[in-house]
Amino acid sequence: MDPTAHARSLYRAIMRELPQSARTSIKTSPSPLRSSIRKHFVNSPSASSSSSSPEALLARRQEMEQAIKYLKAQRTYVALLERYNPGMDMSEEDRVRLTARRVGMDMPEEWYGSGGTAGKFGGIKWEKKKE
Repeated sequence: MDPTAHARSLYRAIMRELPQSARTSIKTSPSPLRSSIRKHFVNSPSASSSSSSPEALLARRQEMEQAIKYLKAQRTYVALLERYNPGMDMSEEDRVRLTARRVGMDMPEEWYGSGGTAGKFGGIKWEKKKE
C-alpha cells in the first residue's frame, strides 16, 4: 500500500474513534485536538519517505495503529459502562426511586424535609400524601 494512502487511512480511523465532542463539522473551526493530530500527520516522516528509514516508518505506523486500538477500546468501555451502570449519572433521589421500583415498591408521592407526622427510613424523611 502506498505510504501516503496508508497514512490517510490511519488519520481517518483516528478521527472516527475520537469522542463526538472532539469531532466538528466542516463549517466550524476544528478542535485543538483535531488540529494537533492533523499537524502530527502533516509533519510526519511518511510525508517525506525518502529521508527516513523503513524501520522508523514501520514503528510510527505501528504506534498509530496502537493509538487507534486504544481509542476504540476506550469508546467501547464508555459504552459498556453506560449500559451496565445506568444510574451512574442520576441524582440520589432518582436512584432511590428506581431501586425501589426494581423490587416492586413505590416511593411516597410527596417528600418533605421535616414535619410532625413525617416518617423516617434510612435517613430519608417522608410524609404520606394527605387526601
